[in-house]
Amino acid sequence: MYYSAGNFEAFAHPRKPEGVEKKSAYIIGTGLAALTAAFYLVRDAQMPGKNIHVFDKDALPGGALDGAFIKGEGYVMRGGREMDNHFEVMWDVYRDVPSIEDEHVSMLDYYYWLNKEDPNFSKCRATKGRGQDAHTDKKFGLSDKAVMEILKLYLATEDELANKKITDYFDDEVLNSNFWLYWRTMFAFENWQSALEMRRYIHRFIHHIGGLPDFSALRFTRYNQYESMVLPLMNYLKAHDVQFHMQTSVDDVTFEVSETEMGPKREFTNVAMDEIARAQAENGAFPRNPYSTPNKKVAKTLVVTDLKHNETKTMELTEDDFVFITNGGLVESTTEGNQNTPAGFDPSLKPGNGWDTWNRIAAVDPSFGHPEKFIYDPNLTKWMSATATTLDDEIIPYIEKITGRSPFGGHTVTGGIVSVEDSNWLMSWTINRQQQFRDQPKDQISVWIDALLPDNPGNYIRKKMQDCTGEEICEEWLYHMGVPTDRIHELASEHCNTIPVMMPYVDAFFMPRELGDRPDVVPDGAVNFAFIGQFAEEPRDTIFTTEYSMRTGMEAVYTLCDVDRGVPEVWNSEYDVRDMLNAAVKLRDGEPLTTFGRNGIERKAIEVALNRTKGTYIYEMLKTFGALADPQRPVNMKPGMRFDASFSEMDEERLMNEAKEAEKAAFPDKAAEEAAAAITPAQESVDPQPSGSDEPETEERFTAPEGGSETSGKVAK
Repeated sequence: MYYSAGNFEAFAHPRKPEGVEKKSAYIIGTGLAALTAAFYLVRDAQMPGKNIHVFDKDALPGGALDGAFIKGEGYVMRGGREMDNHFEVMWDVYRDVPSIEDEHVSMLDYYYWLNKEDPNFSKCRATKGRGQDAHTDKKFGLSDKAVMEILKLYLATEDELANKKITDYFDDEVLNSNFWLYWRTMFAFENWQSALEMRRYIHRFIHHIGGLPDFSALRFTRYNQYESMVLPLMNYLKAHDVQFHMQTSVDDVTFEVSETEMGPKREFTNVAMDEIARAQAENGAFPRNPYSTPNKKVAKTLVVTDLKHNETKTMELTEDDFVFITNGGLVESTTEGNQNTPAGFDPSLKPGNGWDTWNRIAAVDPSFGHPEKFIYDPNLTKWMSATATTLDDEIIPYIEKITGRSPFGGHTVTGGIVSVEDSNWLMSWTINRQQQFRDQPKDQISVWIDALLPDNPGNYIRKKMQDCTGEEICEEWLYHMGVPTDRIHELASEHCNTIPVMMPYVDAFFMPRELGDRPDVVPDGAVNFAFIGQFAEEPRDTIFTTEYSMRTGMEAVYTLCDVDRGVPEVWNSEYDVRDMLNAAVKLRDGEPLTTFGRNGIERKAIEVALNRTKGTYIYEMLKTFGALADPQRPVNMKPGMRFDASFSEMDEERLMNEAKEAEKAAFPDKAAEEAAAAITPAQESVDPQPSGSDEPETEERFTAPEGGSETSGKVAK
């Protein structure tokens, strides 16, 4: 397996690996990593589908990529996914997977057309004061000291950052800024979590710094992640005769590790590699697991339980039987509540649970990872979400007041999360294109709510979020939406249905770690097995993204099956001086670098140094990206992208009109304009003291002590 860049490799079709039709594959889990591994076994390794067996303890596939109607409860989504145009592996897969909308076009084509016709951006990134725009105004609000703290982290090596926390690098200069509000609510970071992962995120998405304040960097699917992402891929795999064994858990994998015989040695080299990728591979840019040994390692058996019939059996494996192991899992031990019942909290590791299985496997060999580094305290890795589904038009006007858009018509609504800046729970909410479910009634809207500090008492509901029913969580949301307090209970109980979800390990992969805590995708010496998913080690890429999972699946198949085609490298914006210059200026809200420094002497020194590049293309580049002020060519440094000619203000007006027409069709007996006119003005609806409470509202934020339970997380990406 080797990395590549460019369309020479991207458009090529590999030859069929020798003898692959005589081999078999056993894949544990049906998350995106597992389904991607099955896809590459079919398309590029050209293994017969009937030889590929996929096991999952659940009744429905998809892992964390869910979205479903639960009979007797309602619609629920545990999380959401935000896509990037530089998810190279994802788009390589979906260019060959038929769309669920039209089987004659690929999912990539449909997704591309959708996001060109309806590009994503937010009109209100944050609120405070019960539904009022927080006026972050696309500004990061970083002081020069804060910028230096971010730069120090950016320049640090991964060795230096091993086992360190974000708060080892950031203090209140960063943590009290708009930047951190944007970042933590979008990417799911806790203050005490891994500085190493924070660094990776900055490097990985430096090309999107400017699009962070208004989410113009993001793209979203049409429907929930199960219907838009999992179902098309499942249809493709079933059409190729891949065998799925649902409600079947893999409780253990046994291995044989030789003391004398060496396993296969796989070099990161190939004649098709370019010079840069070759130099990185040969000169240690991708360090291997420090616990690695070349000793031959073979997966020998699978211990499998048919949960429908409570029957356990042991399956013998040969060296031609490949095993793909999804170790760990961000939504393991999930508990769900409903409108009248809290979700509860049960972090116990049950047999067949991804963590239980990884614990067993890790005991075999140190190179198989250290799961205890991620799950030693689920109170540090948990957070909650809830799906609130409006049942009529009563709540819709409050949504429109904040978003500036109608939530109907299948178009962008919030354009990403709306964070509630003064929420004790640090609540965020989002409404993606509606309806979010293909069979959902046209007059219903599904809202995804998450809270990053669920152990704090709410502002309106004076309870921890995990102790709240769905109805109470909805009440807290409506309070922050600016709904008059005398209507909150009625709307939450009679006009909305809310399902809460507790996920004890959803932020586990962000816990401070070091190289070796996650196993390599294919460990040194491994003959017939690989680790896939969010807890396998990928150089340079960032966990909690769909791309990360899919990349592990591709690398596993290409390595074990010896597929002669390059795995596309992680997008190289961290090496692009244009992206670095652009990010440096936009982090400072458009100020040129010549204004940086504590005093005039420092600023003058910077200006002199930059002016020494005059007469070179570097100087022209500095002016192009605003690092140097140029009166002759003023640069618009407003954060966020400019949409190309395919999208204009007329397009946005057209989409708004379509949404309004859809709203009228959904509510034929009550025009949307009448509903909007009935809104109580926000300044009149602000109630400084929640109904039924004799406690005064306070601006004081609840924060946790070092290592405590202040949270910043999000199922996504």
